[in-house]
Amino acid sequence: MSEFDEWWKRTRRFFEEIDRLIDEMIRESMSLPPEERRVRRFGPYVYGFSMTIGPDGIPRIREWGNIKPGVIRPHITEELEPFTDVIDERDKFKIVIDMPGVEKEDINVEATEDVIEVSARRGDRKYYKRVVLPEKIRPETAKAQYKNGVLTITVEKLEKKGGRGFTVKVE
Repeated sequence: MSEFDEWWKRTRRFFEEIDRLIDEMIRESMSLPPEERRVRRFGPYVYGFSMTIGPDGIPRIREWGNIKPGVIRPHITEELEPFTDVIDERDKFKIVIDMPGVEKEDINVEATEDVIEVSARRGDRKYYKRVVLPEKIRPETAKAQYKNGVLTITVEKLEKKGGRGFTVKVE
């Protein structure tokens, strides 16, 4: 038997196994009662990414939305992960988050020394973002402003260790 014949035999077995698994999944889903066959749906489904090149010349790709790629199928969450940009200024960080369709009263911002968590909910719109910062910050200095669907958080970098988490008031 030639090398090609051996390869073809393995490849054919692989696809036959995939066909068998698909047939099995279809049979299982059709054997369920109609009320259990329904798929829970929510939306909209959003996926996006941004590509930037950092000051070190290394490209960075950041994903956002409520669909995260998975091994077998994508993981879809009810909350939308908003597009976020972290701007490293000399003595502070500026975090800019796109959150259209909510009011400032709907937004909750929590800050610790190295993480900023933002959540918002209004009607069908639900946002959640956990931003892990590259350097420690002073959470008590955090200020948040919401204008025209964009939340901007500024927070000073930490000069010394210590402190606890704080709730940040959105202006």
